[in-house]
Amino acid sequence: MTISRPRPEARVLTKGLGDSPIADEMFKALQYYWNAARGYRFNPWKSPYIRWRFETFLGKEAANLTARKFFRLAWKYRDHMERFVDWAAERQLFQRRHHAGDHAHILNYNL
Repeated sequence: MTISRPRPEARVLTKGLGDSPIADEMFKALQYYWNAARGYRFNPWKSPYIRWRFETFLGKEAANLTARKFFRLAWKYRDHMERFVDWAAERQLFQRRHHAGDHAHILNYNL
C-alpha cells in the first residue's frame, strides 16, 4: 500500500514536524475530518454524514450518537479509521490526478 503525501502547499502546516509519518497521518485525518464535518466541525456527532458513516461501519453500536459516544468509538476504532482515512486520501489523490488529466486532454483537443 502506498502512502500518499499531503499537497505541497499543505506541507506548511506540518513543516515543524519534519517528515514524520505520524504528522502525515494526523494531517490526512484532519483533512478528511475538515471535509466530512462541514457545517458540524465543532460537534461532528451531529453531522448526518458522519453519523451515517459510523452507523454503516458499526451498526447498533453507533446508534444515538452523543459527544461522549462519538469520541469513545473514534478512539476504540482508531486503527480502522486510520486505514479508512488512508484509503480516502488515496482516492482523493487519484481523483485529482484523473481530473487534471481530463482537463489536459480537453485543452489539447481545442488546440
